[in-house]
Amino acid sequence: MNDHIHDDLPEIIENVTYGELQVGQSARQTRTLTADDIAAFAAVSGDVNPAHLDTDYADATLFHGVIAHGMWGAALISKLLGTTLPGPGTIYLEQSLRFLKPVRIGDTLRITATVLTKEDANHHVTLNCEVKNQTGALVLAGVATVIAPVEKVRRPRAQLPLLRLVDPSDRFGVLLASAAALEPVRCAVIHPCDAESLKGALDAARRKLIVPVLIAPAARLRAVADEARESLDGVEIIDVAHSHAAAEKAAAMAAAGEVEMLMKGSLHTDEMMQAVLAQPALRTKRRFSHVFRLEVPMYDKVLLISDAALNIQPTLMEKADIVQNAIDLAHALGTPEPKVAILSAVETVTPKIASTLDAAALCKMAERRQITGGVLDGPLAFDNAISPQAARIKGITSPVAGHADILIAPDLEAGNMLAKQLEYLAGAATCGVVLGAALPIALTSRADAADARVASAALALLLAHRYRKERP
Repeated sequence: MNDHIHDDLPEIIENVTYGELQVGQSARQTRTLTADDIAAFAAVSGDVNPAHLDTDYADATLFHGVIAHGMWGAALISKLLGTTLPGPGTIYLEQSLRFLKPVRIGDTLRITATVLTKEDANHHVTLNCEVKNQTGALVLAGVATVIAPVEKVRRPRAQLPLLRLVDPSDRFGVLLASAAALEPVRCAVIHPCDAESLKGALDAARRKLIVPVLIAPAARLRAVADEARESLDGVEIIDVAHSHAAAEKAAAMAAAGEVEMLMKGSLHTDEMMQAVLAQPALRTKRRFSHVFRLEVPMYDKVLLISDAALNIQPTLMEKADIVQNAIDLAHALGTPEPKVAILSAVETVTPKIASTLDAAALCKMAERRQITGGVLDGPLAFDNAISPQAARIKGITSPVAGHADILIAPDLEAGNMLAKQLEYLAGAATCGVVLGAALPIALTSRADAADARVASAALALLLAHRYRKERP
């Protein structure tokens, strides 16, 4: 994703009027090409030529790699003419172009425009335009004809809208890459009796994240597979009568050590969790809690949110377990000391809002090493937790405020609404897992698509390998 455009324009832009222009006068700007530049230009123009976007295809072309769109370079000339020489008020009339060399990601281009001629009668100006790369090689050249402004313009530079690029084909790419080298584990998939839950399990198997054991009514499972055009050849299936029986069988297998992971299919969460809780061997000293992992386009890092699925109104001590479970997941994901924001409606402690008291107590528990492995702060309102500007305006000095890795919700309702708002309104890619049990449980909403289920399996796989070294 790309949240800003690099350039070298000053905060105030000023033109050079026709009367000020001299033959031989020149101006220069620079720009370094990034992969996001190519993607943004393709998105705006609709030019999806694989020479610019498909590495495998581009490697086989005469250019031997991805190159920029030719007209991206031409746009840099337009930028120079429109912002610097002649600058604001310039009207483009004509532009010739010669594309001489390819421009590649990482190339730093020097764009130069030089006045060639002036026509007093109509204020026409011709300019020689050149674009050279960091080696001095000429990559683009041409001549522009413009109507130069006659009145002086000096204006603040316009603030561009924030640009974020999200590749829908690369949802969860970093997460899946982190799990790719791990050995798949045997996983009981509980009642995958709709197309998305079945596809999610089989896709996870194809990605070598799990060795699936499908536990469901066999006839119904095969009917779903036929309808979804999925093959069950070579997949272990345990035939049970209904979803309750599937949950009980999966939990029994987990308690016996026959599987290292559970994965929710198309049944209710409480139905599955009741079966797990009924097995003493699956309990640990910690309370079970659920953690959502979210990739939010407008935030610069992965967010973990807990608890939004299991604990309805957790007590203080239950929140301590929720926090510790989330910290442990952050460690498994490669964040050695996650920043944990304990959320409330306000950032001050007040007896009228119980969650602020819990937040303060949790922070004190972290000071006393009752919670370890993370940096806690709270209470923090949501804006203070994720926005450095909001924290600064409110005078909050904290290593967590504005930079949270983990958000701890005051209760299930708040956490669930927050996670789903980020998913459905902010385009977040979400997946989830249950911690606190003797083995990880990949848990998503029944409405989630197959890719979210695959990502949840990747989360659980990371934990399963961690549990081999350090039992929860």
